[in-house]
Amino acid sequence: MSRNDITPPVPDPVAPGRVAVVTGAASGIGLGLAERFAAEGMRVVLADVEEPALSKAAERVAANGASVLPVVTDVADRAAVGALRDAALSAYGAVHVVCNNAGVGGPHGPLWECPPAEWDWVLGVNLEGVMNGVRAFMPVLLEQDTGHLLNTSSIFGVFAGTLGPYGVSKHAVTALTETLHFNLRSLGVSHVGVSVLCPGAVRTNFGTSARNRPSWAGPPAVRDEAERASAERFDQLSLLGASPADVAGLVVDGIRSRRFYILTSDNRHEPVLRRGQEIVSGGPPEAPVSFV
Repeated sequence: MSRNDITPPVPDPVAPGRVAVVTGAASGIGLGLAERFAAEGMRVVLADVEEPALSKAAERVAANGASVLPVVTDVADRAAVGALRDAALSAYGAVHVVCNNAGVGGPHGPLWECPPAEWDWVLGVNLEGVMNGVRAFMPVLLEQDTGHLLNTSSIFGVFAGTLGPYGVSKHAVTALTETLHFNLRSLGVSHVGVSVLCPGAVRTNFGTSARNRPSWAGPPAVRDEAERASAERFDQLSLLGASPADVAGLVVDGIRSRRFYILTSDNRHEPVLRRGQEIVSGGPPEAPVSFV
């Protein structure tokens, strides 16, 4: 093999002077990511639909000297995500890391009892919002010398489906990201990586995501006693979870090592492995975790 046959290493996309875009950046994992990228010397574009919280988050990240750009963005709006891309390029001239992180919850009850508007809201943010980010930013990443795109799914997106429209949307995000990986590989792209973040319990205010529910979606579906118990258990698990800063550290390590699936803990490995066995054996699936 000659020296000319050796492929040079891909530069680190997480490096001083490079640019990161994070959606859902006003709180939780998104804010943790923004702070970590800033600590790495990157310039950070923070996007969120919640304007007051976004302004506070931007001030917090900038307080340590980072260059930040807050952009109010509804990721379910394709034009708004396009405007986010344009704002990032206008301010910094490039984008190297994109984290499609924004997400919302939803009802845990029977799927047939979930109102259509509830489906539209959850899938619009959690799935279409991710695809809007891919559509807007992948062409930009491909033009850089290095890049990485991360989509936030959930541990509920890799083991047996549950949690209503939320779980459905997260399985779709995992599949979307896997497809994206194969797309890039088929094109021979080696300088842009992709990852899917599948967090377990994380200490965030995700349980109150209905605060950003659009008026067109109407009031949240009425929960029965079993569903309320499930939601409360979900919130309790979140309080015991990892910190957003710890998750951000795992993400940065994952980006640098080109890790595709990024899990935040190992306590759900058993139901992840069991799902594969259930599929091969014909099932049916067992519940991956109890919320009652």
